[in-house]
Amino acid sequence: MNVRLRATIAATIVVAVALGIAAAVLVSSLKGSLERSANAEAARKVVSAVPIAVEAAPAQQATFTTDPDVQLVSAATTRAAIPWQTTDDFAVATMDVSTKAGTITVWGRASLAGAEEALATLNGLLLPGVPLLLAVVAGMTWFSVGRALAPVAAIRTKVADITARDLHQRVPVPDSGDEIAKLATTVNGTLDRLETAVERHKRFVADAAHELRSPIATLRARLELAPPTEDTTEALADLARLQALAGDLLLLARLDAGEPLRTEELDLGQVAAEESARPGKSVLMDISPDVVINGSRGHLSRLVVNLVDNAVRHAATTVEVRVYEKDGEAVLEVLDDGPGIPHEHREAVFDRFTRLDEARARDGGGVGLGLPIARDIATLHGGTLAVQDGGLVARFPMNRTASVSVKPL
Repeated sequence: MNVRLRATIAATIVVAVALGIAAAVLVSSLKGSLERSANAEAARKVVSAVPIAVEAAPAQQATFTTDPDVQLVSAATTRAAIPWQTTDDFAVATMDVSTKAGTITVWGRASLAGAEEALATLNGLLLPGVPLLLAVVAGMTWFSVGRALAPVAAIRTKVADITARDLHQRVPVPDSGDEIAKLATTVNGTLDRLETAVERHKRFVADAAHELRSPIATLRARLELAPPTEDTTEALADLARLQALAGDLLLLARLDAGEPLRTEELDLGQVAAEESARPGKSVLMDISPDVVINGSRGHLSRLVVNLVDNAVRHAATTVEVRVYEKDGEAVLEVLDDGPGIPHEHREAVFDRFTRLDEARARDGGGVGLGLPIARDIATLHGGTLAVQDGGLVARFPMNRTASVSVKPL
């Protein structure tokens, strides 16, 4: 249950309880006041009839005066002779008066019809009025809380959209000057510090990778010129891995920096065929023609190489590359007959420097950056990269403005 709904329910319940208590007190007070007024009116009639009672002095029966709401009753008269004394429609008052003929009881009454009518009118207003007022309170509370929380929703939406590639974005700061505005300001301050830290990290990685390339190249040249021994062969293998790592780090730094792509119209099948047919790799290919997308040739080539290298390392005997169009998308599949990636690890393999235990045992040169780089490239091209049964699949938006045929290799 969200805050807006909880606030509306709470406010409505509080107002309902308050109105219920107020309505009960109002009805009870009005009823008591009207009954007291009727009793006072009955008593007034009795007092005004006392002189008449002294002169009339009835003997054995009840005598009505000129006022039908006043009766003079002798002491010997039975109470049953006064028919209206027990009705609930009147307030009744009595007074005993001593006369020469004996004690006379003066009865007086006042109608309660006016009180009942007033109470009925009040109930007629309260019964529909209270629910209507509660509906108005609920509506106003819902509207007011929603309006107050609208900046929070805007802040949440903007924060959810901010990723490591667009840390320059900031959340909107309302002009209210309240706690929500202070929250937005605090969030923006946090984003400022985060952006600065990430930029420093990117510069450090890029500078470190760039500075490593020259001494690595120099060292490799010296090892290649040295007399071949078992030690130099192992050193060259380790140096090749170090060189690949420096290249991967430099590429990641460029991808993280969000450098604009130099795109062109490319046939994805042609790129996949050229990169999959390099020496030392035996790959089956099923390439459909004219699967045209907009992209960077260098980046897409790197994506294909990383996927094929990953499949070759883990395949038992067969690696297959497929390119085709489906549902308006260009699809690249790289499949192998290896053990596959367990479902619980199908997202973890795209984390940087993450390798499964089996990959660590069998991997001859990877450091856990191939698949993360491939996914970053796919994302940069507006596509996706995911694990499926039997391998990996990348999808890209198609370019419908041109058609390029696969060139013979």
